Amino acid sequence: MREALRGLTTRGRCFVAAAVASALAALILGEKDLLRVAVLLAALPLLAAAYVGRTRYKLSCTRTLDPHQTQVGGTARITLRLENLSRLPTGTLLLEDRLPYVLGSRPRLVLERLGAQQASSVTYSVRPDVRGRYEVGPLVVRLTDPFGLCELARSFATVDRLTVIPQVVALPTVRLAGEYAGQGESRARAVAVHGDDDAATREYRHGDDLRRVHWRSTARVGELMVRREEQPWESRVTIVLDTRAAAHRGEGPAASFEWAVSAAASIAVHLRHNGYKLRLVTGAGIEVDASEIDGGGALLEHLAEVKLTPDGDIGTLIERVRRRTDCGLLIGLFGLLSPAESELLAGLRGNGGTCVALFVDSTTWVNLPPGARGEAAQRHESAELALIRAGWRVVPVTHGARLPALWPQAARGTEGFAYRAAMAETVSGGSRIGS
Repeated sequence: MREALRGLTTRGRCFVAAAVASALAALILGEKDLLRVAVLLAALPLLAAAYVGRTRYKLSCTRTLDPHQTQVGGTARITLRLENLSRLPTGTLLLEDRLPYVLGSRPRLVLERLGAQQASSVTYSVRPDVRGRYEVGPLVVRLTDPFGLCELARSFATVDRLTVIPQVVALPTVRLAGEYAGQGESRARAVAVHGDDDAATREYRHGDDLRRVHWRSTARVGELMVRREEQPWESRVTIVLDTRAAAHRGEGPAASFEWAVSAAASIAVHLRHNGYKLRLVTGAGIEVDASEIDGGGALLEHLAEVKLTPDGDIGTLIERVRRRTDCGLLIGLFGLLSPAESELLAGLRGNGGTCVALFVDSTTWVNLPPGARGEAAQRHESAELALIRAGWRVVPVTHGARLPALWPQAARGTEGFAYRAAMAETVSGGSRIGS
């Protein structure tokens, strides 16, 4: 009963206040009729509180998210199904599903009277603008009396999670062939050997044919070893995402880092659709191998939660990339780099593999004074030329650029690379003469 009295609405409290005022006036004026009015005014909210407080509905709630994973700017439909498990009919139910603020305001829904063993559903939509993983719920059901004098809240414990992945855009099909060497096209994919079968033998796995057991290696190692199957050749790609806070500018969904995350997701989906085995490496310590069947979904879920690292550095990122020798094609999405950091990145191409850099000039995401703008542009150009001289294919990215328009530049044979490579040689040659 105490909980019900605490649940009196503004209207119910006004009735109680009016009852007290009427009782005081009746005592002062000696009006018995006014005292009867005071008793009536006080009885109404008390009876309403007793009615609501003794209500014992048995309700079950099922929440359905369609889909459980959506893109930034997409729409997810959330359906609430309530069933009355008791033998008593309910009154009008006020529903409120708790949502984080990035998914919008909390929906407040009205569910009409539910009969015994009856179920009903209500649906609402959310349109997220920020990637991440968010909890939806719990559902709060508010019980009220017919006069709206008392209201009590009952909460369900269950919550569901909605994953908002970066926006994925369709990319044109281009031939990402081997390293740049003159004119023409070579193979359509960068090829790397699958690491598990590099050795002549490997450890026994459940389901392997016992006729393939290599007994000599088994005796030497001390555990069952089997002969490897025919060496498979696979198209591999490593996507490197620069998460250093100092490399990016802007805030919210329009920041340069959000552009890079969306580009990484789009490239991953595009290349996986074309048969590539994916690996994601970020400066935040995330490394995802999307070679499995559901690996693409795991990669997108990691990109949904990746954040900037305030203390990240290029050296740590390079070490994470070098943990695997079969990187295949390397595609990096980098923010601002110093010439020294570019020299470190240049070493990733030491094995002669194909390396593509989407070089994000994050200073174009903010308004800088003319002097600072010129200094930042000169530093950015020096870092770009250092990568080009090392054999990287560099695709400059500025604010407002569209990835589908930039993607063909990552293909071998684009005229811009030959021109910039020649310019890089000219600049380096001129600096040596001047020195």
